[in-house]
Amino acid sequence: MCFPLSRVGGHMYHYDPSLALDELRDDAVLPHPVHLRDMILRTKLDATLALDLNREFQDYLTRFGEMQKIARTILEQIASGARKASA
Repeated sequence: MCFPLSRVGGHMYHYDPSLALDELRDDAVLPHPVHLRDMILRTKLDATLALDLNREFQDYLTRFGEMQKIARTILEQIASGARKASA
């Protein structure tokens, strides 16, 4: 799967949580789990918050994978159908 890599100020968006949050609000695009994990790892957090975020991230990772499976199934069915004629 290919994800666009936006660049702002010389930084890729997946290393800037604020920009990723803005994109989520604007485009309803979820950050890839690898990018989200990297954002967590690059942030100085106290131990309790780090543990809580890790638990939430594990849930995110599971649900992200489930959504990919659902989307793949839908896309495979759409791709196997004939396209409608343009009006």
